[in-house]
Amino acid sequence: MNFKMKEEEGFTTTTEFGELHVAGDEQFGYRPYQLMVASIAVCSGGVLRKILKKKRIDIEDIAISTNVERNEEKANRIEKIHIHYKIKGQNLNEKKIHQSIVLANKNCPMAQSVAESIEIEETVELL
Repeated sequence: MNFKMKEEEGFTTTTEFGELHVAGDEQFGYRPYQLMVASIAVCSGGVLRKILKKKRIDIEDIAISTNVERNEEKANRIEKIHIHYKIKGQNLNEKKIHQSIVLANKNCPMAQSVAESIEIEETVELL
């Protein structure tokens, strides 16, 4: 990826899906921590979706919400990300879903990239 400085603040890059604006101030683009959290949550959710499909667990929908803890004393770094999955489907087996979430975390490149520095907690709600 190549980034170009914007006149007002931040940087921009062009991807096959459009222009991405990144800045320290939300009025000029996505904040870097938001992109990191989104990358980890969506990567984990995507891997989870593939695992559930391989296990032939029929799901109708997955919604993901996150809560982030940051440490202001250490450059406002991300300390913990809580990922909460809401999974909708028929006859979902809670034990198999939990096992799949653990497996997804182990196979998500984004989660594994930060495994030594950011605590990732995952919970699930079956609908």
